[in-house]
Amino acid sequence: MSQLLQDWVRIQANARPGAAAVVSRGERLTYGELETMSNQLARLLKDHGCERGDRVALLMPKSPAALVGILAIYKADCIFVPLDAASPAARLAKILQLCESRLVLAAASAEGLLDQFHASGLMDWTGALPSYSAEPLECRNVDGDPAHILFTSGSTGTPKGVVITHANVIAFVEWACRHFGMRAGDRVSCHSPLHFDLSTFDIFGAFAAGAELHLVPPELNSLPHKLAEFIRSSELTQWFSVPSILNYLAKFDAVRQHDFPALQRLLWCGEVFPTPTLIHWMTRLPHVTFTNLYGPTETTIASAYYTVRQCPRAVTDDVPIGRGCDGEGVLVLDDRLEPVVDGEIGALYISGVGLSPGYWRDPERTADVFLSGPRARGPRDRLYKTGDLARVGPDGEVYFVGRADTQIKSRGYRIELGEIEAALNTIDALQESAVVGIPTGGFEGTIVACAYAPLPGRRVSSADLRKTLSALVPAYMLPSRWLELPALPKNASGKIDRRTLRERFDAHEALSA
Repeated sequence: MSQLLQDWVRIQANARPGAAAVVSRGERLTYGELETMSNQLARLLKDHGCERGDRVALLMPKSPAALVGILAIYKADCIFVPLDAASPAARLAKILQLCESRLVLAAASAEGLLDQFHASGLMDWTGALPSYSAEPLECRNVDGDPAHILFTSGSTGTPKGVVITHANVIAFVEWACRHFGMRAGDRVSCHSPLHFDLSTFDIFGAFAAGAELHLVPPELNSLPHKLAEFIRSSELTQWFSVPSILNYLAKFDAVRQHDFPALQRLLWCGEVFPTPTLIHWMTRLPHVTFTNLYGPTETTIASAYYTVRQCPRAVTDDVPIGRGCDGEGVLVLDDRLEPVVDGEIGALYISGVGLSPGYWRDPERTADVFLSGPRARGPRDRLYKTGDLARVGPDGEVYFVGRADTQIKSRGYRIELGEIEAALNTIDALQESAVVGIPTGGFEGTIVACAYAPLPGRRVSSADLRKTLSALVPAYMLPSRWLELPALPKNASGKIDRRTLRERFDAHEALSA
């Protein structure tokens, strides 16, 4: 059993030093090499003054060297702070200011970006560490110490740092390895960027099982057929990503019948996976197990799971988020934090071993969403208020309904925007679509606005789309503003960027219909 995240690599290196640990663009690192290099780099970090609890930021592309860097940060008793090189320099500067980083571990390719925000404590590491001992370091950290701080978007415009401990990650990874039967023969995808928490499971799930971690080149995200070939030629046994990339592969018909014969498990998390696209995948890959995972960043990777027992019969069928992972509670509660009646919609809360200690040096924001339940007897009885709405179905499974802030009132009607999106997802001519609410300040309240991207080569007018949608939802749910785009904007995690869509609607780019 691991007590710290880096222990899994040491265990694998002692048992199977020559086994492949990381594979990327023809480069392979064995567990022995990964252990040796991370020990050496950890000593270099110590030489630069790093001490227990110091924050060390990482500004490197997803690569074997970056994984060595993450492990070294942990072995130096420090806290890993991932930075997204695609972020504006001002945002990165703000993150470094908030976390008070001791060092920025960066690739040479990031020098121009670093110059823009005048980062101090920059270390350009190329992987050459011949003069440092490869012997393991004595670690002072304990499992309750922070492992990393993930900075997500804050409603005030200031990034908020979610603190995740070693124990948080270990609890999920140990459950997932048991539940999914991960083993040394697996070849696991690493599709998500390193600043997104899905990659935490990719990396440490693979290391805990002694599997091969295959880093997916980011440029393949816009090349669906080449991405499918990557899955095929890498003989991946496990795929994990946000649903948008799976939707993209399906819309471009990149997945063949009985494709990916080595693939055993397909997991998704972070967004609703449209049921029509799930049907597309399940009918083509009958040999694969499909699992929906649910959980905000604040609850460590995922807190609930549901393995789809059979291919949905209708495109309108809902797929539940399921039940809590071991040690996790997934609760649908009313305003008094009491369970709602099955079938009724309530607020979704999470409890248990995955809950973050809170936001980095922000007790007020932490107190807003990390609550004590009415029968709390200790810190493990804390509740996290997700901001999502859910219901418990007759099958006892929890079903995601939507965000609390996506339930709008328009012209006197209460409308759940997710219901409109679910109807749009059944329209074959669309590559992707999203619905947002736009406050008007007038008698209408909030109007419904739809952004959509047709499939390549298909012409879809807003009038035609409105006519098709009118057969699927009541008239009061029909969007009154439409925006056609070649592709919907995505945020750094690969999810649809709804904030950007609202800004574009506010800029009057849309058509009225």
